[in-house]
Amino acid sequence: MKKLDGVIVVGAGPVGFLTALGLARAGVRVRLLEAEPGINEAPRAAIYFPTTLQVLEKLGLLEDANAIGLQSHTFTYWVPATGASITIDTRTTMPADVRHPYNLHFGQHILARLALEHLSRLPNAEVSFNERVVGIAQDRNGVTATLQTDGGSRELRADWLVGADGARSAVRQLVGLPFEGHTWPDRFVATNVRFDFGRYGYGPANMVADPVNWAVVARLGRENLWRVTYGEDASLPEDEVRRRLPEHYAAILPDKEPYEVVALSPYRVHERCAPTFRRGRVLLAGDAAHVCNPCGGMGLTTGVIDAMALSQVLSAVIAGRAAAPVLDFYAEERRRVYVEVSSPTATEFKRRLQERDPVRRQQDEELFRRLLTDPEMAAAASMLTVQIQGRPMPV
Repeated sequence: MKKLDGVIVVGAGPVGFLTALGLARAGVRVRLLEAEPGINEAPRAAIYFPTTLQVLEKLGLLEDANAIGLQSHTFTYWVPATGASITIDTRTTMPADVRHPYNLHFGQHILARLALEHLSRLPNAEVSFNERVVGIAQDRNGVTATLQTDGGSRELRADWLVGADGARSAVRQLVGLPFEGHTWPDRFVATNVRFDFGRYGYGPANMVADPVNWAVVARLGRENLWRVTYGEDASLPEDEVRRRLPEHYAAILPDKEPYEVVALSPYRVHERCAPTFRRGRVLLAGDAAHVCNPCGGMGLTTGVIDAMALSQVLSAVIAGRAAAPVLDFYAEERRRVYVEVSSPTATEFKRRLQERDPVRRQQDEELFRRLLTDPEMAAAASMLTVQIQGRPMPV
């Protein structure tokens, strides 16, 4: 059995890579394991808010991210039933002292690749694909992971283990933690499409509020590639979802111009959370710890902040600058943020997108209009930036 004097991080998504990078930059020896043969490039989150950009800066990634991504300052709320389109300058809803007053657009798989490049330059970090964790045993001195690889089964022991392996987390299941909450009755379909939305007044980030043909439309980067996410019947098989795509596009797109679908990914949507993010020497972060529907971008944002917080406290414990109970603070505080901020915010955005009651739709429209003229409303909206960061880690 091989012994790693450091941390095993499981999961090669953005949260896993950022956690590993934060630990490695703090001098911790890290081994990142991924069950799949490479980084998952399916359509997923693609907008990074200022709180996320602050984390990327701390990890040394922001300069490269800015060179890749598209900076934006606007958000447009569309209501087809009334013909309304309300464009908000997001800088008016950010705290005055925000360090990076813009959003950055590019796919999360690109962020994972960027973090991999930086991680590969560090002598105390390793990344392995095609290594699936199938067993976890721990004692007071460390954690032993049983790995299934192309060459058979083997064991790897480390001081600590972080599960950042997504909503279906093997780590969470292997340490016996349930995933409490509910699954929404609808299915989301994320697509990447080439279409000139800008020609029809669409900004880089858009919500189309409609009880049937709702959509989230966002530019994916500097090229004319867009993410269009819409809703579908969860009972349909995937082949039928694909067959029905032109019907949805006919209702969503602002014109009948030709379009090119580059990628399509149907998925179920959940609001679930583990009862604790720590089980002994095993810790959870990102979707392995909590998931929410993607409306409003709360999932990736919360996960990235998890990664920064966890790498801070765990590296401090390993270096002897803090005692192990700070890991309980991490687990409790990041769970509180999910329960009190991330999930309720995502749920409210989902409601606004799909609202069937015309009275409430009118109220939602008025709320967005007030953001244009009411300083108190803008100040209240800016509080989300602070709330999602949670309390600082005590290290």
